[in-house]
Amino acid sequence: MFESFSIIFTISALFNFINYKWFKLPTTIGLLILSLILIMLITLSQTIIPGFYKFFCNIIVNADFKTLLLDGLLSFMLFAGALHVNIGALAKEKKSILLFATISVLISTFIVGGLIYYASKLVGLELQLIHALLFGALISPTDPIAVMAILKKANISKSLGIKIEGESLFNDGIGVVVFSGILLIANATGKNNQSEISREIGSLFLEEAIGGLIYGLIIGYIGLQFIKSLKNNPHLSVIMSLAIVIGGYAGASILHVSGPLAMVVAGILVGNKININDNKNDVQKALNEFWEILDDIFNGILFVLIGLAIHLLNFNKTYLILGIIAITIVLFARVISVLLPYSLLKHEESKPLKTIAILSWGGLRGGISIALALSLSDALSGELILYITYVVVLFSIIVQGLSIGYIVKKIYS
Repeated sequence: MFESFSIIFTISALFNFINYKWFKLPTTIGLLILSLILIMLITLSQTIIPGFYKFFCNIIVNADFKTLLLDGLLSFMLFAGALHVNIGALAKEKKSILLFATISVLISTFIVGGLIYYASKLVGLELQLIHALLFGALISPTDPIAVMAILKKANISKSLGIKIEGESLFNDGIGVVVFSGILLIANATGKNNQSEISREIGSLFLEEAIGGLIYGLIIGYIGLQFIKSLKNNPHLSVIMSLAIVIGGYAGASILHVSGPLAMVVAGILVGNKININDNKNDVQKALNEFWEILDDIFNGILFVLIGLAIHLLNFNKTYLILGIIAITIVLFARVISVLLPYSLLKHEESKPLKTIAILSWGGLRGGISIALALSLSDALSGELILYITYVVVLFSIIVQGLSIGYIVKKIYS
């Protein structure tokens, strides 16, 4: 796995250089497009240099996308993103973020699941309803990594920015819990006791979601005390922040609480209590520089891996058609899942439809959706779900990601 990681890191660094020098696209989109070009060239080499093609395929397989993201990169990137979230601004939008991160995910899950179930029948595929709901659960959360990377380039209002950023930070953790709950039902073959399954799902939510939030506060507070006592040692402060993430995420796995939610809460707590956005004293500067660099490194690796891992898919015309239909379904579900919670709240925006449009189009999907799809076995329609997930994610990052800045400019002009 280390060899695979090393090669992918080197490719990421090279693509970062090429994109910076010549493509000049948002980094994540540029890396993804370059990775897709590379994988096409490597695929063409299959008949000419089969040994090289096989070697490269082994690199991607050995990288183990699901484990690398969910058990590795995700914790660092969520903590890095949460460090810079202003808790005061977050508090002002707490109702919106709470609804978008919970109710919106549930609404989208059932709309997408129901419609993709019927769409699969239209194209002649047999997809069980519970499997369709699994797809709905994994594709509904907006990816904080993709969203925040694009947001840096889009000129939007602070209020709208914190809504999108706050939602994307929290709803992936909630989305994983929803996905796990539906997966529990899908695997509950032979269990006829619905109350037993309901109790297990309720217990899962309490342990994962609520437990993750509380656990994040605890590790964030403990880590904060260490960092605050190290005013004259910025390097050790950075090491302690790493300990929060590495040790904290490992502890979350042992305690069976949501690691992503814990990292978000810990990051927000630490970042705000040491006023990291001031970037004035040595500790603030050291933490800022370290986590920004680390975030850039892992972002690059993730989006290169998303592009390169497409070779895991075998071309299937019917799957592709369903994937294209899924794009429309996911966008429709996003509009409804934003519109309904948004209509329940009072907002400062004078033109709410514009806000809804940006929230809907700016809800990008990314690596978390692919990682969850990769976790599904063939018995759970894993191959089909991975295929349509990839189609939606590629459209989301490339088309929505490239156009969100233009749309924001047109809406606010």
